[in-house]
Amino acid sequence: MVTNLQIQPISFEEFLEWYPENEKTYELIEGVIVEMLPTGSHEDISGFLIAELNLEIRKQNLPYSIPKNCLIKPLAPRSGYLPDVAVINREHLKNEPLWEKLSVIQNSQTVPLVIEVVSMNWRDDYGHKFVEYEAMGIIEYWIVDYRGVGAVRHIGKPKQPTITICQLIEGEYQMEKYVKGDRLKSSIFPELELTTDTIFQVAQLK
Repeated sequence: MVTNLQIQPISFEEFLEWYPENEKTYELIEGVIVEMLPTGSHEDISGFLIAELNLEIRKQNLPYSIPKNCLIKPLAPRSGYLPDVAVINREHLKNEPLWEKLSVIQNSQTVPLVIEVVSMNWRDDYGHKFVEYEAMGIIEYWIVDYRGVGAVRHIGKPKQPTITICQLIEGEYQMEKYVKGDRLKSSIFPELELTTDTIFQVAQLK
């Protein structure tokens, strides 16, 4: 769930100057500051995915890490996204001038994989972020719609929990949808053994 805080559009630079030092987290979407208010299930799935990918990173001895929080600055001048999971290639952090001070990523080479866990703001994940991550050149983008709330045009009919993995091919995202019983296929983690059922069950352990 998200809450809009203002309606006057601001730039990304103004957003960084405004960003308060508290426990809350925010995104900037087309000039509007949005407070992120994730649900328990949303956080459970994000945490589970981080744990699984960190295990794979260690197993494969990859130069990756997953920061607790990082802002991704797309090409859009009035947007800044705080992904649920961002896999960072540490070898490219030297090319990120805002990383040390503000945890901002601006180059697609630095972030090969981004994951968004869908809440009720599904239009941002399937819309703004899809377009901007693609334009930025992020190689892989997962949309984890564990409640099946996205539009029929995105997840089909009847609606059901769906994970969409978007692979950047010749500058455009090619999408593969995974539903109940499927094993995910990732170009960033080709040896990953992870199924949709395992992910969806995390939200049901209540």
